Amino acid sequence: MKPAPKLAPSALLALGAVYTIWGSTYLALRWLVAEVPALLAAGSRFVLAGSALLAFALLRKPKAAAAEDVPSVRPTARGLFFATLAGSLMFLVGNGFVSLAEKEVSSGLAAVVCGTMPLFVSIFGFFLGEAPSWKEGLGLALGFFGVAVVGSGSLNASFGAGTLLLLAQIGWAIGSLVNRRFGKEMGSGLFPSALQMIGGGLVTVVVALAKGERFPTAAPSALAIGAFAYLCVFGSIVAFTAYTHLLRTVTPALATSYAYVTPLVAVVLGWSLGREKIGPATIVGGLLVALGVALVLRGKRPKHA
Repeated sequence: MKPAPKLAPSALLALGAVYTIWGSTYLALRWLVAEVPALLAAGSRFVLAGSALLAFALLRKPKAAAAEDVPSVRPTARGLFFATLAGSLMFLVGNGFVSLAEKEVSSGLAAVVCGTMPLFVSIFGFFLGEAPSWKEGLGLALGFFGVAVVGSGSLNASFGAGTLLLLAQIGWAIGSLVNRRFGKEMGSGLFPSALQMIGGGLVTVVVALAKGERFPTAAPSALAIGAFAYLCVFGSIVAFTAYTHLLRTVTPALATSYAYVTPLVAVVLGWSLGREKIGPATIVGGLLVALGVALVLRGKRPKHA
């Protein structure tokens, strides 16, 4: 039996960034939405982060033509459409619906439902000819069960909030597959991440304004400003660029495995700040998640990974 091929260093760095950064954004998002409307805060930070990333991509000097991330490869017209579509699905439906639902759902339920996202990616990917291996499938199931164990102490929500959470995972899953399938038409290097953030962010802002959201007239606190800056730079630019790289270079199961890890990172951060307790369910669930991710890591990977 041949050992599973090793991940490229860039993929390992991208996984580490997505696992840790997106796990820490839960706390930053909580601080931000306490003072700024959820959809307006999300849309504006993605537009700002995407614009900064696009400016950097346009100013970069081209590398060798053989390099994978040559910044001179610009998006096609179809690429702009698919970038906006993917961005809208991930940022308006994915992030936005979770932000709206978190006003009334427990963190445990949010973690469990967010843990279903890789399952939707695998289900939709199956119909697109990207079925997971048995190791990846088993790892996905263990990861979801582990997150369910972690959140088992506080599972309560209204039907509307629960529906929003579920739709958010479906939206992010479909957006991720659009990203993976049509990413080459979005250009190379930083262009895909930048265009998806700008397109999705603008759509989110329009929906927020139509919904009646407005920026508060009073100046936000330093804590909210710091949270917004952190979410722009790390949560959007660094982590989403890393996630886009993963969607192109590893299997969908591995790229989306962060959904099982980030809730645990959030719990640990909450415990370290003295606001949450870690009980037996968290420990058992964490071990199941670790085992599930290990199986996904040992699953099949594309030859170019």
